[in-house]
Amino acid sequence: MLPKLLLYGGPMMWLLLLTSAVAVMVFIERLLHYHREQIHTTEFLIGVRNVLKRDNVVEAISICDATPGPVARMVKVAILNRDRGREGVREALEEAGLLEVPRLEEKLNLVATIAQIAPLMGLLGTALGMIRVFGALEKEGRYAHTELLAGGVWQALVCTAGGLAVAIFAYAAYNYLVSRVNSIVLDMEKSSTEILNLVTELPSSNGK
Repeated sequence: MLPKLLLYGGPMMWLLLLTSAVAVMVFIERLLHYHREQIHTTEFLIGVRNVLKRDNVVEAISICDATPGPVARMVKVAILNRDRGREGVREALEEAGLLEVPRLEEKLNLVATIAQIAPLMGLLGTALGMIRVFGALEKEGRYAHTELLAGGVWQALVCTAGGLAVAIFAYAAYNYLVSRVNSIVLDMEKSSTEILNLVTELPSSNGK
């Protein structure tokens, strides 16, 4: 059925298929990325705190390096800046958080763009299909063969449906990915105070 629809839809339908493939690949890549980035924050922070209580800063940094996700990277930044005092650590955490958000939002604009342009691409295919119909009518007049007219109508309808289908998927994918990003950012915000307290409790910290 799909090859038949691609045949009826013409070149624009192939372009829509390529666009949808890009949206699917980006969605899967981001989904896997967010799955890796979102860790069990409470358990991680407890583990780092236990190591820091033993005054083993090197091991704590090694744990952060071995753990994926923005929270682990923020903990590492806080540990490395522990001698700057509480306010210095807070500023370092804020700067680290500002760097993490763009990483999480990477490629989301591509999915949003596909959601916006897919209906327009479908509309263009529809217009080309109707041009094909009226071209046949102009050439053949009242004796235009039904198959010539049907081909243009098929192209118009298939492109319209294809553009809407791609846009619906891309829009839903974008909103879901944004919700995952918001979840991770909220986790970062909730953890920042705990990270700050965790690091400034160190005996070597100037923030006491």
